[in-house]
Parts: sequence; structure tokens; C-alpha cells
Amino acid sequence: MTYFQRLLPAAIAGALLLPLAGTGQAQNAANLSLKLEIKRAIDKGLDWLAANQNEAGWWSTEDHPAITALALTAFQREPGDHNQTKHARKIENGYFHLLGCAHEDGSFYRKKELVTYNTSCSIMALVSADNPDYDTTLRKARNFLVGLQWDFDEKGKLDNPLDGGIGYGGRYPHSDMSNTTLALEALYYTSHLVSEDKDADIEMKKLNWKAVRHFLQNSQNLPAVNGQKWASDNPKDKGGFVYFPGDTKSETVTLPDGRQALRSYGSISYAGLLSYIYADLKKDDPRVQAVFEWLQNNYTLKENPGMGPQGLFYYYHTMAKALAMHGVEELPTRDGRKVDWRKDLALKLINLQKTDGHWINDQHARWWENDPALVTSYSLLALEAIHRDL
Repeated sequence: MTYFQRLLPAAIAGALLLPLAGTGQAQNAANLSLKLEIKRAIDKGLDWLAANQNEAGWWSTEDHPAITALALTAFQREPGDHNQTKHARKIENGYFHLLGCAHEDGSFYRKKELVTYNTSCSIMALVSADNPDYDTTLRKARNFLVGLQWDFDEKGKLDNPLDGGIGYGGRYPHSDMSNTTLALEALYYTSHLVSEDKDADIEMKKLNWKAVRHFLQNSQNLPAVNGQKWASDNPKDKGGFVYFPGDTKSETVTLPDGRQALRSYGSISYAGLLSYIYADLKKDDPRVQAVFEWLQNNYTLKENPGMGPQGLFYYYHTMAKALAMHGVEELPTRDGRKVDWRKDLALKLINLQKTDGHWINDQHARWWENDPALVTSYSLLALEAIHRDL
């Protein structure tokens, strides 16, 4: 049993033990059929990854261990362990390469760029292996991420909208939602290493969670908690997220009162919901309710809302994780429907899979979505999250 499987909610785990009865038989039969379809797609995708790994253990490029880490995480999170056994040598080579990218300060990279991204994804691959031999490496990496949290202007005060987030660092002196969400995910799944005092020689740093929440709400289109001029109550944007305070990857619009508003968009709004969950905000928190309402109102699988085809598979991947963690079974939409989002998303991804098992964004290359190893890993992780809860 992997670390991720141990994190399954008790209600879901218990439901898996219930016998078929009454109308539940038809539902479970339908779920079984869908699970088999998903499993076939996962097997094909993992076979493609195994066949397209470099002999040195990496996928796509040795310069960015994040892509290798995402592929390894997809192997570790498969239903059962068939592919882990079948491709054991490939997986072993992948971890050998990944560990070779680790630095003494806890960071992971080959070229010193995208360090937050590379380190966060590497943490997820290592923790998914559920191997105690990686614990010291994980503690160092966790400390590294905590040390990246920004505190601008007067130290110790939340006096800048960017305070509390995590960004690229280096020549990009700002926080952003993408890096913050990746880092929070890695910290969330390694929180057990803080309470287990096995390595007294490593003093564990603590993230300022109040500051995290400060940054998150300042990236949300919600004037009730975000006093920046760009924050909008416009129904098209209210509750959703932008890339970071004052910046969106979507568009800027002029409101009737003359203010410039920043459009919310899909992938980063799912990242916002995930980040609130990692920051331990509850479902009844107004900030959580607002982003969830935006996501309901903008539910679609045809595009990444606000971005069209850009970042489409990251959108699918983040949607699957966020809705699963939020405990959403059927998603109520603006037009009054209740959507079986798991079935919809699974069938969408199955239909987009190429005959040889890989996925790629045929419509737009932005954010590396012309890289089949990256997009295949995104798709597999989404399908695995869906399969786990059916």
C-alpha cells in the first residue's frame, strides 16, 4: 500500500467494502466498466512512458527533473502494482537520475532554473515511493521550499499582497499561484516527516501559514477579502483566481466604473481551491465557497476557461486533484445540471489518448504542453485520481 492509498478518506475506503445491493448494483456495474476503461488507458500510458525513457533514466530532458518526477509519480500511483513490477528497472533508473539532481540545500535541479517547480515535483515522486530511505532527502527538500516563502517590504508584517507566497525566485522577485500550489502540495504530503523526529540533526523549518492565506486571498477576485483595485465582483470573475496579485495570464478588462479588472481563469482557480485545502481552510470558509462557485459556473472540458486551449492538460490534471480533495461527487453547474465530473473527465482523456498511449496538446504548445512525456504524466495522474475514487 502506498502513502497515497493510506490517505484515502475512511468513508471511501469503507464504501469499497460494501456489498452490491438494489439500485447500487447498476451504479457499481457502470463504475466497474468505467474503471476497466480507465485502467486500460493507464496501462497504455505507462507502457508509452516506459518505452520513451532515456537510457540514463530521465524523460524529455535531463535539465528539468520535474518531468521525470511527474512520470515516476504516475507509475507509483497506478491502480495496483502491475506496471511497477513490469517496469521496475525503468522506475529504478528514473529514481537514480532524480536523486542525482538533489543538492545539499535540499533543492532539485540540473540547470539552476525553475527550482521551485523541480523541487516540488521531485518531492512528490519521492514521497509517492513510500521509501523510508528517502526521508532525510525529503526533509531537506521540505526545508528548502519553506525557505522560499516571500516576505517583502517590512519583515514580519503582511504589508505587501505578494507576502506569504512562493515563486520562481532568482530574477523573478514575486510570488505566484502556480509555484505556491506546487510547493504547498509537496509540504502537505510530507507533513508526516515533521512530527516524526527521526533526524535530530535536521531542524525542520515552519511555513508561515497566516502569510500563505494572505497571499492566496490577494490572488483571488473577491473584494470582500481582497482590497486591491483590480479585484472584481463581476459575476464572470468573482471568486476565481489570477496568476498573482496584479497579474493574470488571461485578459484585462475595463469595468463600467472605469477600473481595470483581471480575468479569473480555470487552471489557476483549481490551483486556488487546492491551495486553500492545503492551507486547511474548511468548505464553509467564504473564500473556499467563492472559488468553488466560480468553478461550478465555469465548468467545461472543452477548454481551460479564460485561456482556451492553453494549459489544457494542466487544467484537467488540477481539476481532478482539486475536485477529488474537495469531496465533490456530482458537480452542480450554472445551468442546473449535476455533472458526473469523474466520468466526463475520464472519457474526455480516454478519447484524447493517442493510439500508441501518449497524450499531447495538439492545439497549443504553451507551458510545454507540446511535450508528450509531460502531458502524458498529467493525464495519467488525473485518471489515477479518478480511478481511485470510483
